[in-house]
Amino acid sequence: MRIRLVAATAAAAGALTALTAAPAQAAEYNSALKIGGVQYDAPGRDSNNCRTGNTDEEYLKIKNYSRSTTVNLKGYVVKDAAGNKFTFTASHTLQPGDYVKLRGGNGTDSDTNNVVYRDNCNFMWNNDKDTIYVYKPSGSRADVHSYTKSGSDKDGNGYITFHG
Repeated sequence: MRIRLVAATAAAAGALTALTAAPAQAAEYNSALKIGGVQYDAPGRDSNNCRTGNTDEEYLKIKNYSRSTTVNLKGYVVKDAAGNKFTFTASHTLQPGDYVKLRGGNGTDSDTNNVVYRDNCNFMWNNDKDTIYVYKPSGSRADVHSYTKSGSDKDGNGYITFHG
């Protein structure tokens, strides 16, 4: 009888541990591709003028955190809380540990320089607070992060790191 009670108690303790660990894991999505950081407040005075503005200084760093899986960004979607969105329409391959900076403004996309331009001179990320969503081509969520200038950007430089 005691053996069963000890085994049942151990099983219950294991189940309790699994249940308490689940919420922390539930916040993460099953995806190799995650938001590495965001330069939500471009340095200088904000200007979305396509020729002389600084929207190209605002960017989202998306990183492949996998140790073995290569990810093609084609079909991935990035959105903000207001519904502004960007869809990767071309193939951009990220090897394990590689990243891309999704920049505002216009420019030449380059796998070599790890950059893709949104070809839109409007700022996407709010300077006070926002939520960033990344969706897989299947429509399932790859990653999401919210930030506030006062709560997330401790050094006030306009850049926030996620996932290290």
